[in-house]
Amino acid sequence: MSLKDRLAREIALTGPMTVADYMTRCLHDPQGGYYATRPAIGAGGDFITAPMISQMFGELIGLWAIELWNRLGAPERVRLVEVGPGDGTLMADALRAARLAPDFLQAVDLILIEPSAPLRAAQARALADSDIHPRWVSALDKVETDAPVILIANEVLDCLPARQFVKTEDGWAERHVGVTDDGALQFGLVKITGGFKRPEFDVEPGQTVEISDQQAAFGRDLATLIKAASGAALLIDYGRAKAEPGDTLQALKRHQKVDPLADPGEADLTQWADFPTVQEAAVHAGAGVTGCLGQGEFLHLLGIEARADRLKSGRPDAAPVIDR
Repeated sequence: MSLKDRLAREIALTGPMTVADYMTRCLHDPQGGYYATRPAIGAGGDFITAPMISQMFGELIGLWAIELWNRLGAPERVRLVEVGPGDGTLMADALRAARLAPDFLQAVDLILIEPSAPLRAAQARALADSDIHPRWVSALDKVETDAPVILIANEVLDCLPARQFVKTEDGWAERHVGVTDDGALQFGLVKITGGFKRPEFDVEPGQTVEISDQQAAFGRDLATLIKAASGAALLIDYGRAKAEPGDTLQALKRHQKVDPLADPGEADLTQWADFPTVQEAAVHAGAGVTGCLGQGEFLHLLGIEARADRLKSGRPDAAPVIDR
């Protein structure tokens, strides 16, 4: 039985499920979830992330890690952690750039946080020729705190689901996934009678507010780790830098947007990162937060133009691709 059929039967028996619960099942169901069954990343998969477009992205992240290690006093042991490493491209590029600092590589204990068996296999292949061999853990709380931590999370927050609340003329309602009489999945609204913390920003009737307990928990757990071990974390994602309404749920299949309800488990579901929520949770857990910076500006500060010029000097024929 397909995941879609199982979800429809479950909803028919127990009632509609929240958007967050639906997204979790679509991504992580052991028998039919997207990440549990396929590493569909890259040109032949369903989506492409920044490290796959250019090696410069990962290389500059590697240089950022070296600079941070130096600022920490160049400790003899440092845990380089990546959450959700995808196919391993970013870390492979980062470690290649880190060869410029052999003392840093000597200090690194490389940890990849990845629950998916297919993705762990892809990461192992990508890092097979690296100077450091990783070890895998399943969650942030599995990372030891007896050495400073340098953590990278690229396009992780947008995989952590959010519940969706809609302001109507009659008050607030939560969007759920239900089932029609003929077994098709459909969105619907369930009126909220109490226990809902209304947003502190203006919302017009018809607009959607997304609230992610999982993103807040990630910010809290990350702050707990950094506070205990010392170090810093870099979070890179598509998202909102300020609290505002918006329905950001989307499904990608073969690089095209599709109906999120059409093929559960066959498409990648994402929602925007809610950076204000993550930052607030981290601060409450005792961590310092520097705020948000556009990816372009961040890479500019790291020297991406100079790196691009160097690549073009070595490969003039590839200049048009590098400039893109």
